[in-house]
Amino acid sequence: MATAVSTPTSTPVATEEDITQVVVLDAALLVRDECNAREHDTKPDEKLITSVKEIGVEEPISVRPRPDGTYGVFKGWRRAQAAQVANATAEAEGRPVRTVKAYVREDLVGRDGWTRFLSLVENDHREGMSAHDTLRAQELALIDMSAVDRRTAAKALGVGRNAAKQARAAQKLDDATLRRTAAGGMDLEQTAQLAEVSDVRGAETRLLRALQRDHEEGGGGRGHWDQEMALLRAEQADAEARTNAVEELEVAGIPLLGTVGYGPKDPSRPLAELTTGLGAPLTEDNHKGCPGHSARMDEEHRPVWHCADPAAHSHKVRPKPKQPKTEEDERRAEERARTVACNRAWKAAAGPRQEFIRRLVRGRTLPEEARQFDQRIVLDLPRFYGKWADKQRTETLALLLGATDPKRDAPSQVAAGFPKNRLANVLFAQVAAAFEDDIRGPKQFDTARMAHVCLWESPNLLQASYLLLESLGQADNGSYQLSEVEQQAVASHRPTTSAEADSDTDASNDASA
Repeated sequence: MATAVSTPTSTPVATEEDITQVVVLDAALLVRDECNAREHDTKPDEKLITSVKEIGVEEPISVRPRPDGTYGVFKGWRRAQAAQVANATAEAEGRPVRTVKAYVREDLVGRDGWTRFLSLVENDHREGMSAHDTLRAQELALIDMSAVDRRTAAKALGVGRNAAKQARAAQKLDDATLRRTAAGGMDLEQTAQLAEVSDVRGAETRLLRALQRDHEEGGGGRGHWDQEMALLRAEQADAEARTNAVEELEVAGIPLLGTVGYGPKDPSRPLAELTTGLGAPLTEDNHKGCPGHSARMDEEHRPVWHCADPAAHSHKVRPKPKQPKTEEDERRAEERARTVACNRAWKAAAGPRQEFIRRLVRGRTLPEEARQFDQRIVLDLPRFYGKWADKQRTETLALLLGATDPKRDAPSQVAAGFPKNRLANVLFAQVAAAFEDDIRGPKQFDTARMAHVCLWESPNLLQASYLLLESLGQADNGSYQLSEVEQQAVASHRPTTSAEADSDTDASNDASA
């Protein structure tokens, strides 16, 4: 994976350009330095060997002296090997051997991290270095450096402060995937995030599509990327929950029945539909000793207890009229699947939304729209705000204020670190935390309608106005985007543009005429 590299304006060690003397070395004294970034495809090709046989090594290599009198090559190891091959041929043919010009970097002895970094920069500009070698070199070089060296190297490589950790994570991907991510414009952080969810089917395609949408909108935002990552993480967590549930059944020795489909009739039945031979209800406890004791998983990955073959084990089916499957049944099944998907998406959207609020809170100046919003809530004191205060749930508030450990750090302690002129930021964090608690679950009871409603279908006006603060992210180069399920929730609450209002008026006039 290619990495953009710019020359540092200053480095804590001398550069090769500062070393005016080029030393001539015996090729037999050259060995591969353990900090050479290239670990694969290290052998010289025939073209290079032929060139060195004819004219020698024209460009000086870079080496570090070793205690045993040899020199470790961290730049130009393939050229050094080509010189060794050429010299072996010359000796066999009775011709004189050639020496190799080199920069001897005594200043790098004991400085493995910086040596690996210089080797990485050299090889990254040459063809043939694998993406895995690049990532591994970045990781090891940055880990081995001092804080001063690491800042300079990270700036030169165009990566962030967590580059070593991200490079380690990205190595999970194969070379073909790494080449595609580089071609698609993913940076190191995004490549590491792809590696995190790479076991989710279609993750690479979905993230590349989201990245393209962010690029098309311009401004350098990553709102679509963040929302897609949140969905992928939710799907991954859902799959892990199922895997754990299945493993628990396996440990308990309980068979997991397959999905009912076409083919031979499935004899299994849920225990809720069965009784004992004498008509007593069957439960998990009194059915455990039955050889047919088994289970299927529901949408939340909870076991639904079954008997694999009730007739064979003398169980009776509870008498009830058989209802034929209708179009209404199919519609309900589709609606249930949609509800499960929307509930999962609603929960996943909380992550990017809270990170967006956190950025607003930690900014130097709180946007005026956010300041007016939190002022209105604090002064109007809507009911949900007081209910949140009574619950004393402070973890989300600590998170929005920027706490390192939200579970441990008290919001008051975190807020004490804010300058006096950022009181509005702190109040906005408190208001946002109350809203986050209010919309935490995808379903809640609506006292006005005296019924449970799904927030992704019918948020109230205040909840929608909080979600519509998304406009602040749009103004900030698209740094935040509402997820699809949130867009669906606020669609009817979006303010009408003047053009839409005129269109509605014209349509109304036409209808009257």
